[in-house]
Order: sequence, then C-alpha cells, then structure tokens
Amino acid sequence: MHMPPPKDALLAQKPAIVAALRRALGDDCVIDDARETHAYECDALAAYRCAPMAVVLPRSTQAVSDALKICQSFGVPVVPRGAGTSLAGGALPSADSVVLGVARLTEVLEISTTDRIIRVQTGRTNLSVTGAVEPLGFFYAPDPSSQLACAIAGNIAMNSGGAHCLKYGVTTQNLLGVTMVLMDGTIVTLGGGHLDAPGLDLLGLICGSEGQLGVVTEATLRILHKPEGARPVLIGFDEPKVAGQCVANIIRAGILPVAIEYMDRTVIRATEDFAGAGYPDVAALLIVEVEGSDAEIDAQLARITAIATALNPAEIRQSKSAAESANIWKGRKAAFGAMGQINDYMCLDGTIPISELPDMLEKIESLSAEYGLAVGNVFHAGDGNMHPLILFNANQQGELEKAEALGADILRACVAAGGCLTGEHGVGVEKRELMLTQFTEAELTLQLHIKDVFDPGWLLNPGKVFPLALTESRRA
Repeated sequence: MHMPPPKDALLAQKPAIVAALRRALGDDCVIDDARETHAYECDALAAYRCAPMAVVLPRSTQAVSDALKICQSFGVPVVPRGAGTSLAGGALPSADSVVLGVARLTEVLEISTTDRIIRVQTGRTNLSVTGAVEPLGFFYAPDPSSQLACAIAGNIAMNSGGAHCLKYGVTTQNLLGVTMVLMDGTIVTLGGGHLDAPGLDLLGLICGSEGQLGVVTEATLRILHKPEGARPVLIGFDEPKVAGQCVANIIRAGILPVAIEYMDRTVIRATEDFAGAGYPDVAALLIVEVEGSDAEIDAQLARITAIATALNPAEIRQSKSAAESANIWKGRKAAFGAMGQINDYMCLDGTIPISELPDMLEKIESLSAEYGLAVGNVFHAGDGNMHPLILFNANQQGELEKAEALGADILRACVAAGGCLTGEHGVGVEKRELMLTQFTEAELTLQLHIKDVFDPGWLLNPGKVFPLALTESRRA
C-alpha cells in the first residue's frame, strides 16, 4: 500500500502545494494564512482542534477533481468538509492536511415535480433544499436539528436523519443519486433520477461513508408533496420509564406518527428558561406529531391520546391551531442551544430498538449517578435514536475524560441492547475506538478492504471511523 510522506516532509512542501492549488483553482479559492485556517480547526465537536495546512473552497466539480489530483500527487491528506456541524469530529483536520470545503457549491441544478426530484450541489444547506421546492408544494424530508446550517454533503456523509425520519426515513431513503470525485480526481456518477439503479448498490455504500471514499459534489434527492396538515400533541409523564413505554405502545399499535420526540426534566427546565414554551415541569415529555387531512389527524391523535391516558400521564395538551403547534415545537427546537447555556455538554447518538427504550432510560440514569455527571435526554424516540447530553465543565481538569468514559459506557449499553453506536452523527473521531464493540475484527477488515478500492493511498479523511491500531497496522 502507498504510504503518505511523513508529516514534517509535507509541511516542508507547503509552499509548493499551496502554489499548485492556487494555479489550478485561483487565489480566492485557497486559504493558507494561519490566522484564517483556524476557522477550520474543528467541527461542532470542539473539544478537539487542529488547524490544517490549507483550505480549498472549489466552485465546481471539476475544481474539486483538480484539487484532489494535486493533493494525491503530493501525498497530502484531504479532509472533506460540509458546513462543519458534525458532532463526532468527522471534519477534524490534521496539521499536514488540506481541508476541502464544499461551501461554495450551492446551486440548484434541476427540479422535476413530475419525477419528484431535485438535483443540487452539495454545499447547499438542508433547509434551503425545501425552500427551493416549497413554492411548488413539495418538501425534502430529512430534517436534522442543524438543518438551517448543515450541508447536504455532510448529511450524505453521516446519513443524517431528524425529527421526521420516523415516517420518511433518513438520508439514504431520500437519496437517489450522486456525482462524486475520487481521490485521484476521477469523477463518477452513481444512481440518478429514478428509484433504483442497475448493478451493485454503490450509492448505499457511499451514504454514511463519512468522507472515506470520495467527495460528493452533486446529489439527486427525493422530494415529497407537502401533507394537507400536521398537528402535535404534548404528553407529560412523572416517570421517564413510563414515557418510554408510551412510545413503545404507540409503535406497537401500528400508528405511524411523523415524529415522536422525547425530553427529560433537565432539558425541559433548560428550554423553559431559554425559550419559554410553557412546558409542564414533568420528569419526561413526549411530542407526538401526526399529519394528513383534519379527519385523519383527529383519528390518529384520538388513538394516541387513548394509549397515553392508559399510562396515567401528568398532562396531555393537544394542539388546536398553528400557533399552538409552533409553541409545542418551540422548546424542542431550542433544546440544544438551551443546554449550551447551562454547561458544556457532549451529545451522543446511539440507537436502540424501541422495545428497549424504557430500560435504556433507566440504564442511562444509573450510569449518570455512577460517574457523578448529569445527563439530559432529548432524542428522536420514535426510531430509537438516543441523544443523551452529558454535562461537564470543560475548564475542570479530568471532566472531559470522565464525560468521554461515561459516553463510551452509554454507547456500549446501546450496542448490548441490540442497537448501534451511531444513528446520524457518524463515527468520526469520537467513536472510532468503539467500533470493535459493534463489529468483529473480520467485519472491520472487510470495510478496510472497501476503502482500499476507493482510496488506496488512505488520504481521504484519515484518522476517522476505524480504530487507529487497525488503520496503522495496514499502513505499516
């Protein structure tokens, strides 16, 4: 296997590397001033930081190809970057790397309401995809909490979901095709404006590959008709485990809400101080939203209310208007910002079977007490995508390490319950050493072989996803 040059040797070649990139892309597409590259030193997992050698911001797929060819010729590691909202360190650079950002690739290339597709460049933000088709009566379903800022490139890399993925699926269920550039500059197209493509499902391989296999510059996405209407009900419980049981009972009954969101008392109180949505002070809160015609909505909410009532909830508040619906969602949408006002926190995204939700909530509470760190829970309960927020003081020595150890134990518990390490944030740096908890060494080796095919020099997004011992043993 080709070995990249040592880090010091690459840094010594920085002037030549930057000059080659400037000639190919233009001065305004290359950043190498140390003061400016610091803006790219981390993503939303800000506990780890390292400024890159340089940053390139291409304006076209061809420019991405040109940049990758140059980096490969010098043996320079490349870190693909969408909007930098990753919570797993997926876009963390190294000092000898070039960050390749897609922030300038924002065009809408095609819209077909007949075929129900939109084709966009992948630097476009998630929310702006819906914005492009909303006047036509359509929307793009995946809706991560960071949808105002996150890029489609990152959504594809991490197979992102969101509150409405229970009904509509995550990115992979809404991605029909990509244009992707390999590390050697080769431009390939997978899938397209149709439901299925012949041959091996390479598109399914790319979605969720975390920048390990190529840089996706264009995406063909499925768009859907906007529903006639949608309405939530807010349900409060005095015990977290009972709220978890309510979620399981709703799913078991065959009801398919568009979203079921969960918040515990720690998060409820923080959001009330921050957003003032008027939530009840309960141990656990569910927001269950359904959609359809008024008659369909009424029928579904009646069934959900009956299921919840059987579990003696502290409060049930059914929306009767658009204003009430917005207020019910107000606190949930502000939850992550609200928690950041009260402490540093680490946000996990382990996923479990719905049936395990009540027991997992108890397990998290037990681990929180064991480590002496508070945990706030806010997550997509309908599909079992947990988001425990581990609160810690980053300025207190040893607290970050304690939070990481608690996080690792929570994720191990998710895997032991039949779930997985990540539901939508990705593995990145955060969970790479836990991959052997989820997979056998033989299973990981198969994944390494796949990376060999797409990126034989192991230059794309190094140090992510795979345990370092396995990666280094292959590179030696």
